[in-house]
Amino acid sequence: MHRIYENDDITVFWDSGKCVHSRNCVMGAPDNFNVNKKPWVNLENADVAKVWQALDKCPDKALSCVYNHDIKVLLEEDNCRSAAYDAGKKIGECDYKINGETITMFHTEVDPEYGGKSIAKRLAYKVIEMAEKKKLTINPTCSYVAKILQE
Repeated sequence: MHRIYENDDITVFWDSGKCVHSRNCVMGAPDNFNVNKKPWVNLENADVAKVWQALDKCPDKALSCVYNHDIKVLLEEDNCRSAAYDAGKKIGECDYKINGETITMFHTEVDPEYGGKSIAKRLAYKVIEMAEKKKLTINPTCSYVAKILQE
């Protein structure tokens, strides 16, 4: 299971298939990680430094974090994509199509000017999370998405 948690400053990615040490996160930032709640990651009023430090200690790399750089990533189901925006300008997208119970994620692209900010990962995770919540089988024909799912 893949989940994405966001606030204005940061995005946290969680791959439950790798997670075996959640206690480390809870001990490192108990105001933000609570395995007895759903969702177990809460970034409301988060101390970004504490969250980052807790995730740095994640031995299995099930959780990771990136700064958002004022880039908004939205799931646009009517357009079959997630899209990234910088001050209203679309700078990236992850495209998909749904056929029955299968979602094919076939294209992920970010404007080269915005490289190195993990925007593509945020785009992909938005769609992956939606697909998993809807219990769709993911067919990653986009090489980037396939790489994320294999990590």
